[in-house]
Amino acid sequence: MDLKRVLTTVLGLPIVALLFVLGNEYIIGVAVLIVSIISMYEYFGAVKKVAKPIQWVGYLSNLYIVGAMFLETEKLLHFVALSIPVVMLLLFLNVILTDMKITFKDVAYTLVGIMYVPFFFMFLELVRKLEFGKVLFAYTFVVSWSTDIFAYLIGKHFGKHKFSKISPKKSIEGCVAGAIGAVIVSVIYMAISNNYWETEFSYSMIAIVSLGLSLLSQIGDFVASSVKRFVDVKDYGNLLPGHGGMLDRLDSLVFIAPFLYMIFMWFRIGTVSFCKRTVSFCKKKRSFHKKKRF
Repeated sequence: MDLKRVLTTVLGLPIVALLFVLGNEYIIGVAVLIVSIISMYEYFGAVKKVAKPIQWVGYLSNLYIVGAMFLETEKLLHFVALSIPVVMLLLFLNVILTDMKITFKDVAYTLVGIMYVPFFFMFLELVRKLEFGKVLFAYTFVVSWSTDIFAYLIGKHFGKHKFSKISPKKSIEGCVAGAIGAVIVSVIYMAISNNYWETEFSYSMIAIVSLGLSLLSQIGDFVASSVKRFVDVKDYGNLLPGHGGMLDRLDSLVFIAPFLYMIFMWFRIGTVSFCKRTVSFCKKKRSFHKKKRF
């Protein structure tokens, strides 16, 4: 087993746990912003081998996360909708002003980076702003990381059937184990949440959602790997020993954040079937929720 990978995980998990437990909404928001900027830097560093990304527009797009920290969700969605034509204008102005030294390919790589990194990271902030947002924010990590851990352990020792040439080390056995492991760990996590944080998540629904998110998590891993294959780099960076860069560690997590947000917004978390009872989620818990937002 890769000792560097294990040590990074052992040292990193307590830091993430402390962030969840002790961090308020602004500390968590700033942490997400910093991680997004680092990931943007790593992405641009990788694609520089095949393109000339318009980096200042990419870094400026991290305002999506700042907006998610301070704006109400409805106002944020308006901000995002209005910003898309502005981003396109800024990108293509670079093509015009440089007399096509910046090309359409450069614009495309930059736009993909903006959508993949700060735009997707923004949804972590939106998840955190949901009712019992800290529980769901941590749940994103639980699904993603348990998928990675089980897929890695089982795939490394028992994987015989290769899944795709995009990521040759990944096996079908590992992918299946990752999905099963994510379901088990997620149900355990929600059992702890129901008992200690007075949530009322339905275990059967969480199992179904976790299975779907685990599969999406693995697709996100393949998405990140396909970019690396195309630009011919092994990792996005070397910030985390044994894992590569920040984006290598969080590629699957950031990919599932928008889908997790959509799922829980669609069902309004507790008004249909995510809770054990059909009454509106947390109506009985309003006083608790105001005292301590999880």
